[in-house]
Amino acid sequence: MKQREMTQKLAFAGLLTALAVVGSFLSVPVAGSKCAPVQHMVNILAAVTLGPWWGVGIAFGASLLRNLLGLGSLMAFPGSMVGAACCGIVYIKMKNLPLTCAAEAAGTSILGGLLAWPVAKFLMGAEPAGLLIYVVPFFISTAAGSILAYGMITVLSKGGILRMFSWSAR
Repeated sequence: MKQREMTQKLAFAGLLTALAVVGSFLSVPVAGSKCAPVQHMVNILAAVTLGPWWGVGIAFGASLLRNLLGLGSLMAFPGSMVGAACCGIVYIKMKNLPLTCAAEAAGTSILGGLLAWPVAKFLMGAEPAGLLIYVVPFFISTAAGSILAYGMITVLSKGGILRMFSWSAR
C-alpha cells in the first residue's frame, strides 16, 4: 500500500473516530447501556469506505475514548466492534448497502447484545436480568444509526463525494 494512501486512511479513520466520540453526546440511556446511534452510522461509513478491520479499529478507539472521557460504558466495546466487523465483512462480500445496514443491526443487537451480558456481569458488577437484556436496547441504537448511515451514504454517493473516500472499493 502506498504511503500516501495509508496516510489518507489513517486521517479519515481518525476523523470517523472523533465523529463517533463527539456523537456520543447524542446518546440515550436504555437498560443500563448508553445507546449511541452515531457510532453505528460511523461503523457503516467505515465499512463502505475503509473496510471491516479499519471499522473494528475505529469502533475500538471510539469506545476506548468514550470510556476514558466518561461518555460510555464497557458495553460499548462488544456492541460497536462486533457490529463494525459484521457490516464490514458483508459490504466487502456483497457491496450492498441495505444488507450492510442489516448486518450492522444484527451484529450489534444480537451478537453484541449477547456479548454485553458477561461484560456487564463480570466486568461491571451488574446483575443483568437475563442473557437477552441488551439485545433490544442495542437494536434501538443500531437501527437509528443504520437509518442515518443509509441516508448519508445514499446522498454522498449520488453527489459523487463518497467515491473520493472509498478506499475499500479501490
